Amino acid sequence: MEAEMKAAITNIINVQRLGHVAIRVKDVERAKTFYMTLGMKVVWDDSDWCYLEAGPGKDGLALLGPGYKAAGPHFAFHFTDKDEVKRAHTELIEAGFHVGSLHDHRDGTSSFYLKDTEGNWLEILYQPSTGIPAKE
Repeated sequence: MEAEMKAAITNIINVQRLGHVAIRVKDVERAKTFYMTLGMKVVWDDSDWCYLEAGPGKDGLALLGPGYKAAGPHFAFHFTDKDEVKRAHTELIEAGFHVGSLHDHRDGTSSFYLKDTEGNWLEILYQPSTGIPAKE
């Protein structure tokens, strides 16, 4: 079964980039200030979460506040082709994987969530090639 699953996954998604990690924090402002002192830049700042990027690769970190309920801690693979994300969603379902619905986010991205074989949450995310529009 494992070999079949591996073959099915290979044919569905061609992951190119681990784009961000999302962590739960008790105080978004305090955590944001800490990560800014490490050189990260705020890209999206909202009342219940914020998104920071680091370096030329724009590696992302999402800080999820106590009131943020849309998602929990996870990591995300980023894609710049929305059709590729839609195709991966359809093909994962057809291969028998349990995936969440594909939906648009308030920051201009689109994604869906699923769990890996070990129970870790991951996100397959479309991010425009121009990046996430700033909201500070």
